[in-house]
Amino acid sequence: MGAEHDDRLVVTDAVRIPRYELVTTFSASGGPGGQHANKAATRVELTLDIATSSAFTEAQRARVIAKLGPTLRVVADDERSQMRNRTLAEERLAGKLQGALHVQRNRRATKPTRGSQRRRLQAKTERSEVKRQRQRPTQHDDH
Repeated sequence: MGAEHDDRLVVTDAVRIPRYELVTTFSASGGPGGQHANKAATRVELTLDIATSSAFTEAQRARVIAKLGPTLRVVADDERSQMRNRTLAEERLAGKLQGALHVQRNRRATKPTRGSQRRRLQAKTERSEVKRQRQRPTQHDDH
């Protein structure tokens, strides 16, 4: 096994999408750019059918479909170059999938430390003193 080129889009260490599963469409990009924008098909649209993709385990597939739906579509028309737009679209697709695959860890409740409790109460005391100093003096004050 040498350093042969792996023709898969890397999403995470565990998820790599075979490029043949990505449906790529090119079209003319709108907006400024003059004649170039009117002639060149630089807008790139990538579509991935998550439901049939071989890149996911069943658990991953269920997680991604729950968050993004059965098909994922990304569009890039930021650049004048079709290749750069294709790279951008692949990065966006990978980013969306990374977000959908991310598992939020459960928060484990902890007790505040004695030091943090002391600092909190000290800050409250100082704050109340600042606010007391701002008040108009009452007749009871000896100042």
